[in-house]
This record gives sequence, structure tokens and C-alpha cells, in this order.
Amino acid sequence: MEIILLERVRNLGDLGDQVTVKPGFGRNFLIPTGKAVRATPENKVKFEAERAERERRQQDHLARARARGEHIKGTTVQLVRKAGEEGKIFGSVGTSDIAESMVAAGFELAKSEIELPNGPIKAIGDHEVQISLHPEITVSITVSVVAED
Repeated sequence: MEIILLERVRNLGDLGDQVTVKPGFGRNFLIPTGKAVRATPENKVKFEAERAERERRQQDHLARARARGEHIKGTTVQLVRKAGEEGKIFGSVGTSDIAESMVAAGFELAKSEIELPNGPIKAIGDHEVQISLHPEITVSITVSVVAED
């Protein structure tokens, strides 16, 4: 399926790129979320007419993400959980737990922006977590999980 990207998509392309994707990815994710449109002659003409405005909005979004990244970068958030003798916690710490604690600390953050590539945190200690604010902006925070007394 040929599509035109309406914004930068990580590992796929930049604004205005015409790329080929699997039909399900285009139909079920890219088009409904407004990240792309089908590459028809009408859509190509419409996109070129709106290109300057889309590029300006993308630059504004990138600037806001950079500012948020500078504000969030290096933050440490502490979560208290019940733990066993060996340092394993009962349950786990997921993206929603981290997002809630960051919002409580005064940061604007959605759980979809938090990346836990190894799954939820299941041990006591300091864990580095990546926050993806924009396809080009990724910052690190430290999540400190401590045992409940």
C-alpha cells in the first residue's frame, strides 16, 4: 500500500515521504491516527498545497518536545513497593505507575511516552527508563524502586 506520511514516523520516514507499507499497518494504524493518507493523485495535490503549514506545525511540535525534554531529563522518581527478602517486588512497576508518579511530581507525561523494552520493573533499585517525547527526542529518567518498611 502506497501512503504519504503527514508527520515523521520513527523507522518509516519523514513528513511528505511516499512509502510502501503493509496494508494492515496503513489501514489500521497510520491512516486512522492521522499520520498518513493514501498516495492518490488527489491526496498528493492536497498535501503539496498544505505542506508549508504541516512543516511549521511539525517544527512547533519538535520545539515543544525539546523544551519538555530539557525539563524532564535526569529526573528521579521514587516508588515504594512491598518486596521480598531477595529484592523482588510483589507485582511490578509499569508505565502507568511511572506516569502517575511523574504527573504527581509536576511533569506533563503520558504513559504512551514511556518505554520499557524489557517489560515492567520487578526488582528493587534504580532503573533507567527512556521517555520518547517525539520521534527525534528521547530522554532518560531514573525510577528508584524502594522497599516498603
